[in-house]
Amino acid sequence: MTYQIVVDSCCDLTNDIKQALNIKVVPLNLYLGDKEIIDDETLKIPNFIEEMKACTQKVGSAAPSPSLYHELYEQSPQTFVVTLSSKLSSSYSSATLGADMLEQSESKVHVFDSKSASAGELLIAFQIRDLIESGIQGAELISQVEQFIDEMKTYFVLDNVDNLMKNGRLSKVKGKIISILNIKPLLGSDGDGNITQYSTCKGQTKIVKKMAETVTDSGKNTEGLRAVISHCNNEPLALRLQQQLVEQFQFKDIVIVPTGGVSSLYANDKGVILAY
Repeated sequence: MTYQIVVDSCCDLTNDIKQALNIKVVPLNLYLGDKEIIDDETLKIPNFIEEMKACTQKVGSAAPSPSLYHELYEQSPQTFVVTLSSKLSSSYSSATLGADMLEQSESKVHVFDSKSASAGELLIAFQIRDLIESGIQGAELISQVEQFIDEMKTYFVLDNVDNLMKNGRLSKVKGKIISILNIKPLLGSDGDGNITQYSTCKGQTKIVKKMAETVTDSGKNTEGLRAVISHCNNEPLALRLQQQLVEQFQFKDIVIVPTGGVSSLYANDKGVILAY
């Protein structure tokens, strides 16, 4: 291939997809208390999930350095980059600075702010590949991908909010109430890359129905679109959601992938993310 797609490690994907789309991954750093973990292919997610549950201190993540992006840019004449929402991470800024470091290099780089995360980043990577294969290039490709990002929807349901409390994004009092009442928050991107709450559901059994209702309420025409579902240690729920979407909507393809380190940290055990 004469191009590559570079993503940060919040983009959830399988090895097969990674190879098919010629994707290179730049790892974020994860923190469980004082312990620093590199979110790369050596990370064992089941072990990481157990460590997350056992950690009673603050948890979080840190963006990659610009030099990590720069090293990958030099490996291809054309690179398209997809990062975490710039409202949630400095990964976009690092990717842009990495491109600035190329100076006189002939390598061309364009960095896309996904205004999303996880499944949303992978969905954008698929779109880049599809456009290239259809013969679209240059400014027209960039314009169409930017429009795709603006129209994309990303939603996720958390089975528990422990990590939101551990990293200070949710008060402990509110978090305890949510846990006691078995409330599952349904959140998503507000279209500008910020996270907002759309609704709630009670118990795992209501999640599929509530997410399908949210797709309907969004008003977006799903005919011929691709959807991506990421799940944190919850393939049965992901498969149920996939089946519901097949029965109720007209997606051309629905891809299911497991979450990597960053997405597992924030979606937490049993969390599910949908992008379309």
